[in-house]
Amino acid sequence: MKTISVAHSPDADDIFMYYAIKFGWVTAKDAKFENIADDIETLNQATLKGVYDICAISFALYPFVKEEYALLKTAVSFGQGYGPKLIKKKGAKLKRNFKVALSGEFTTNALLFKIAYPEAKISYMNFLDIEKAVLEGSVDAGVLIHESILTYDKDLEVEKEMWDVWVELSGGDLPLPLGGMCLRRSIPLHSAIDYENTLIKAVDVANKNRKVLAPMLLEKGLIRVDAPTLDTYLDLYANDDSIMLSEIQYKALDKLFELGFKHGFYENLIKAKDFLIPSEYEELRNK
Repeated sequence: MKTISVAHSPDADDIFMYYAIKFGWVTAKDAKFENIADDIETLNQATLKGVYDICAISFALYPFVKEEYALLKTAVSFGQGYGPKLIKKKGAKLKRNFKVALSGEFTTNALLFKIAYPEAKISYMNFLDIEKAVLEGSVDAGVLIHESILTYDKDLEVEKEMWDVWVELSGGDLPLPLGGMCLRRSIPLHSAIDYENTLIKAVDVANKNRKVLAPMLLEKGLIRVDAPTLDTYLDLYANDDSIMLSEIQYKALDKLFELGFKHGFYENLIKAKDFLIPSEYEELRNK
């Protein structure tokens, strides 16, 4: 049996969406999944190098890896009225060229931030270190992601919601594309379809069995937050909309890619649906 590497971030929604596989509730037909957890920018960089068979990525990275990786239709995180937060010390006034900490060069929040704040001086650091950097004054502000958007220090305040930046740039009320997963194109098509279907089932099973799975993850110490915060966080990022990409989510991805192309971050303008695994092949083969 093949071993397939599946890398995801250590934040609560990724762990929640994957662990139906880890606990053996869902299995692939011809492969054993081996999971690796790392911060999202490390995973972005690893995907650029082709390290993992299946990997969680920031959606903003995808145009850079489209030739080597197919975009998966599942395990997606979007914001709807919420998302990463640009925070600063309470009462602080930010100059046009303020120093800011971002969680990585290829994160979606970094792409949007750079478009909205072209004069800011950017430092990249692990997302877990951003809050401390702002509190200690080594940067003027930082963009918080993952669970930090719910748990940041009382001495900090929100300068700007990245959701508001997204709405201003996108010109509408499309959901904010944050992260998803991709799969190495060199994997044979029938196996790729099976792996994607396995992940779809895992997210679906996790979502349907949240009242059982969430306490298990907390009990095993796999989650960094308490039960009420986890519940709130899963409401935001691991829900019915995470199981399969919807039409409005495709539109949102296309808008993100369009913004990146328009502002010179991407060489080519792409459409998300052109880079999916052609799962209809399985139906045709069975016929």
